Order: sequence, then structure tokens, then C-alpha cells
Amino acid sequence: MKKLLSPLYLLLMITPILFLNGCIKDTCRQSRSYTMYVPVYKTNEEVRLNIKSNPAKEMERPGKLFIKGHYIFLNEIDKGIHVIDNSNPASPRNVSFIDIPGNVDLAVKGSILYADMYTDMVAMDISDPENVSLKKVVEGVFPFRYYDSGFMMDSSKVIVDWVTRDTTITEDCDNNFGIWGNRDMMLFSNSGSSESFGTKATSPFGMGGSMARFSVVQDRLYTVSDQDLTVFNIQNAIDPLYASKVNVGWSIETIYPFRNNLFIGSSSGMFIYNISNADQPKLTGKFGHVASCDPVIADDQYAYVTLRSGTECQGFTNQLEVLKLNGITDPALVKIYTLTNPHGLSKDGDLLFICDGSDGLKVFNAATPSNIYLIKHLTGLTTYDVIAWNQKAIVSASDGLYQFDYSNSNDIRLLSKISYKN
Repeated sequence: MKKLLSPLYLLLMITPILFLNGCIKDTCRQSRSYTMYVPVYKTNEEVRLNIKSNPAKEMERPGKLFIKGHYIFLNEIDKGIHVIDNSNPASPRNVSFIDIPGNVDLAVKGSILYADMYTDMVAMDISDPENVSLKKVVEGVFPFRYYDSGFMMDSSKVIVDWVTRDTTITEDCDNNFGIWGNRDMMLFSNSGSSESFGTKATSPFGMGGSMARFSVVQDRLYTVSDQDLTVFNIQNAIDPLYASKVNVGWSIETIYPFRNNLFIGSSSGMFIYNISNADQPKLTGKFGHVASCDPVIADDQYAYVTLRSGTECQGFTNQLEVLKLNGITDPALVKIYTLTNPHGLSKDGDLLFICDGSDGLKVFNAATPSNIYLIKHLTGLTTYDVIAWNQKAIVSASDGLYQFDYSNSNDIRLLSKISYKN
């Protein structure tokens, strides 16, 4: 006869086993691969002594661009500014490099160039563009420059470069903060992303460009951060002085001046600020849209806004919006045009140039804003921003800086290309 065990008996048998098992310490170790970015520092004095014309360098990570006379000033992201002699657009010459660690934005008034250097602003004399000299440093005017991953920068020094190395670390499975808690370096998990900190990328233009964050209007320099519009008095060009700050909102991206107004693009819409009182910009109009990146340009009657999708843009819309300004205060939508992944844009007369990402450069006849149509599609390049000026289009693309002649809109010709370092 088979004997059945009671539930109580089973419980008494199992309990000691469970107790013994609880006394055995579980161990779990795992290996993770990281790319480590360790900053290279220089003292403030060393950095400032080197803000001058130095030997030309190859272009690797091009940024914003400004045109002054027959010279092009092209930002190298977080490194400085290339000086390019463009007296012959068919054969531009890279003549020198200005070392400015942390530089992203630039603008020019007369013979003075303004640029950011992490949290500071520098003013430089470019009356001889091949012999630039530092005139003034205004400290702490851009407090919102920061690094991802909680990196803490030594405030007594300036980061001039990053040294990278790949490493594999074996650690406890539940160690979520060990190496990540080190704030003297930046870490990127090699398994978590297909992009690295050093991935080459292009970014916006300055003069005439639709994606700038610095803009000079008469005796004022206007800059935008993620949330603020800041005004500097540059009546004495070599001595920029803080004038005022206006909170605009969140996710501010670009600033574009036209007459007495500033058109400010954000991820949620376009804002129009009147600057008749130069030190006190006043909101006079706005137009909202779905979340997306939002470069904007304008003329006397219309504003042209490109919306694009993408990870950083948090949206799914890819289009051109044409807005009737209606006396600036009440922008009204005229028409929407579907595009692929539009970035920067520029307008010269009736010609509208749009950088449509991997779909190249598109040139439209915009004589009638409600009936814009394509007249030229330049493919084979991934474009970011464009300046159309003096019958020349300067185009920032992923592989180089292009110049096109559009004096005959039916026969737009490539003049030159400065290739970037692979």
C-alpha cells in the first residue's frame, strides 16, 4: 500500500533546504565593453594665447559658416574656425585655422568676429582674415553649455581634445554605477548605440543660413540657447556687453533676422520677436506645429519653415510650410509641401533652395508661394544647410562644402568642392 505524505510533512522537509539555499551567496559577473573619452586640458592662459591665425587644418566635423567679403569662416565643431579664401569660388583655398575650444557658433560685425568658447564669448579682429587676433573674452555668458552623461568639467581649465580608447570591464551584474560614476571621463557602451561621440557630422550655417544661433542686427548681437534669447550691445564692437535676456520657451533651435524682426525656430513652433527696441525684444507673433526640428527663413510677406523627423527632432513630419505673415502678428498657413527629410533652406529672389537630407539639394520656383514647384534636383549628396547669395549657393553636405553657380537657373553648375577628412 502506497503511503501518502501529508502537506505538513512536506513543508517540514522542504523548509531546511530553502534555509540552506538562502545562506549560499549568489555570484554574477559579466563583461562589458566601453569606449572611454578622457578630456585633454589646457590652462585658460594657454588657450587664449592660441586664439589667433594658425596653420590650416583638414576639415573633419564642419559646423556653422559665415561669409565676410571673399572669405569663408567655417566652424570645426568644438575645435575652432577654418579661414577659407573664396576670392575664386571655383578654387577656394583653406588658408588658416583659429583654435577656439568648444566653439559652435559665430557671427560678424564689421571687422570683429564673435564666437562661443564653451561658456565664454570671444571677440576677434578679422580685419586681416589671415592674421586674426583676440580682442576680448566675456566669461560665463553661455551657462547652458554642458556634456552628456553628467560629465563634470574642471572650471579652471579648458578642454581642447578628447583621447579615446576601448576597454572591457568585468563587474558585478548589479553594479549600475561603478565605472559610470566616474565623472572625469565620458563613457559610451559599445553595445547600446551605433553612433559614437566622435562620429563625423555636419551642422548649420551662419550668414544667410537658416540654422544659426547667433545673429548680428546693427549694434546688437542676438543669441539663442535652448530656452532664452540673449542680447549683447556691440556698439563698441571690440567690447561686447550683456544687455538683456528674454525667456522664449523650450527647445529653441534657430534664429533668423529680417528687418526689425527675429524669426526664432523651435521644436514646437515659430516665434516672431520685434526688435524696434533693440534691447527689449517683444513677442509679436507665433505659429505652432507638431514636434519636429524647425529651421525658418522669411521675406517681406512670407515665412518658410521646414519640419523634419528624426531622433533628436521627436517627430514624424517632413515638409515645407509656407506662412503668410499678415503684418507679423498673425502668421497664417498658406500651403504645405511634402519633402523627404528637409534641413536648412535659403531664398534668393524667386528661387528657394532646400537641403533635403539624403535626397540632395532641391531648387524650387517660389514666385507664387501657393504654387511652388521643383526646377532642379541635385542628387548624390546628403545636404544639411545652404546659403544662396550673389548667384552662388554654398552647400554644407556630409562629405564636403559645395559651391554651385545658379546665375542660369536652368543650368545650375558645380563650381567647387572642399572634401572633408574621412
